[in-house]
Amino acid sequence: RYGIPKGRIYPQTRDDLVECTALLCAVRAGRLDALLPPVAPLDILIQQLVAEVSADEWDVDELYALVTNAGPYRDLPRERFDQCLALAAEGVMTGRGVRSHWIHHDEENGLVRGRRGARMAALTSGGAIPELGDYRVLLDPDETFIGTVNEDWATESMPGDIFTLGTHSWRIRRIEPGVVRVVDAEGLPPTIPVWFGEAPGRTAELSEEVCEIRRQVEDRLRAGDPDAARLWLMGAAGIDAEPAEQIVRYLAASLAILGVLPTRERLVIERFFDETGGMQLVVHSPHGARLNRGFGLSLRKKFCKNFDFELQAAASDDAVVLSLGPQHSFALGDVAGFLKSKSVEATLTQATLVPPSPMFLSRWRWNLNRSLLVLRWKGGRKNPPPIQRMEADDVMAALFPLAAACQENVSGPVELPDQVIVNQTMDDTLREAMDVDGLRALVEGIEQGQVEVITVDSTEPSPLCHELLVGKAFTFLDDAEAIDRRTRAVPLRRGLPVDLTEIGKVSLEAIAEVANQACPNPQSADELYELLHSLVRTQAQDAWRTSFDRLVEQGRATVEIDDGHEWWFVGAKRELAEHLEEAVRGRLEIGGVTTTKTIASQLNVATSSVEFVLVGLENEGTAIRGRWSNPSEPGDEWCARRLLSRMHVLSQKGRRARVEPASAQDFMRFLFEWQHVAPGHQLSGANGLGRIVAQLQGWHAAAAAWEPNILAPRLTDFSTELIDRR
Repeated sequence: RYGIPKGRIYPQTRDDLVECTALLCAVRAGRLDALLPPVAPLDILIQQLVAEVSADEWDVDELYALVTNAGPYRDLPRERFDQCLALAAEGVMTGRGVRSHWIHHDEENGLVRGRRGARMAALTSGGAIPELGDYRVLLDPDETFIGTVNEDWATESMPGDIFTLGTHSWRIRRIEPGVVRVVDAEGLPPTIPVWFGEAPGRTAELSEEVCEIRRQVEDRLRAGDPDAARLWLMGAAGIDAEPAEQIVRYLAASLAILGVLPTRERLVIERFFDETGGMQLVVHSPHGARLNRGFGLSLRKKFCKNFDFELQAAASDDAVVLSLGPQHSFALGDVAGFLKSKSVEATLTQATLVPPSPMFLSRWRWNLNRSLLVLRWKGGRKNPPPIQRMEADDVMAALFPLAAACQENVSGPVELPDQVIVNQTMDDTLREAMDVDGLRALVEGIEQGQVEVITVDSTEPSPLCHELLVGKAFTFLDDAEAIDRRTRAVPLRRGLPVDLTEIGKVSLEAIAEVANQACPNPQSADELYELLHSLVRTQAQDAWRTSFDRLVEQGRATVEIDDGHEWWFVGAKRELAEHLEEAVRGRLEIGGVTTTKTIASQLNVATSSVEFVLVGLENEGTAIRGRWSNPSEPGDEWCARRLLSRMHVLSQKGRRARVEPASAQDFMRFLFEWQHVAPGHQLSGANGLGRIVAQLQGWHAAAAAWEPNILAPRLTDFSTELIDRR
């Protein structure tokens, strides 16, 4: 009553550290999250109608007036009220007859009364808290309750499996209805992955606090004053110098790669290669997981339609990642225009329904529970979760047959039926699990130029996307297992980079080296024939003339003079206009980083024709456009995808090669100085003793060795009295 409540926050990752710091900033400034209660939930309305009518007879008009007196339902249209009343009165027609018709509606007199069993259903199966169906974990044989696990995970596990619950490992002994019995695994590592559920995303208010930290730190880093950034964090959040230093270094490394830090008014789209030759597309969007789930599913749906390929995708509070295959290529700036504000809700609806996502299916079952269409208790006993799921599937087949149908028989977009529970479930999915309204506002901001979009092709992922690339199960937007995630093929740094001057850029040395490697050097007439065939036609090259003359003698090559240029052909002469794509493709494969103008001059054709062909090659994944040799210059450059991948690898290797390990002598010299043993580096006094003890905390040594062998060499004035005073 009279104490001050206190709490401890334990961030587990660098992103957690930034978010926890933002939380402290908001608390110190007195800012709170906004509570947004649901508006007119129709499933709850059906439950309340059944409960009210089961207790007394009501006139329909008076019942509607009663409902609209409640704040959440004050604007409820009469049409929706009538639909809810009709569902409660008519129930659902299934293969086993009508079920869950709890109200008798006397339409002639405008009266409603409860049917037999309505009151018991409302009393035993009412409530707004969803039925999660978790399994209880009990220690065998003494029945000690340990915790709960997800129902799907429990039913897919086997006796003998080892899993982690809390901080301890447990071995499954047997699985019973609603119960997982376990024994102590005695510290053995888990043999199966952890389960995952659906956690609430970060609120818009806390996301704005995270963005404010990024803005403040970025401004001070651009001014060349990282100390000012640390001091601001310490003052605004009340944190110590060490976490403030970690945040500044973390954001500075991300700023060095991306050029800017993402905020709610600025999206950053980052793309980089993985070790399989595929690419990862990361959209840095610090809008919270609810909005980003919808963002990721909508983008995934668009990519699926454009490339006819199901992509892996994941979303967190700070970013969305799409795993692209080796065949995907596109202009990075086009991603911002993939979604349209007028159609984004329809796109997200289809992404949720084809096939029905777990978010939709979970809320479908929850809403059936809350509307009393699937009861939680029957005949005085708990209705088992598996039975509830089966009943929910039966109701879906009756009310929403397209969602329950075999997906091979579904062609085109799925039409939503105008049915109360279907509409409520879809609304809950789009606005509770996700934030479709926020996503629409974001897309509108991009279209109107209010949200800036920055695109970055980097040679290695920025630290801001490391946590998402690791692949936590609750971030997945598809059915692929954690071990099969393409993001696992991305090599990540074990720590933050020290030199931030060139991080993330393709080095000019790598561009030159790959271009030199790709430059053809045919050693025989046959090799020259294959090269010239891939180029369709090429201007004469003195270095190849001997081999070309041999091809002419063999009747395998011809020469043509056009505009004063000598052109070489092999095989049957092919018209360039008919084989322009092949000619451009061949020059990309041997040209390294090049431009449209360069290729056009090599072929003596119009630049517009080459541009058209390059866009086609980009769509099929062969070519990639960007700015690598001189990013500050206007105009796009082009490179073959496989060559650009090698440039990225060589850029990373080049940076790593410049970090040379210290010699054994230098390392030992450093250790003597750091441990205050080397002459001139010893400490003195009680404060010096305290620093030494803190540095050696956790070190094990014999008690007799501490004073003469450990403390005395590190202190210039060591004595036993110092220990007593300290």
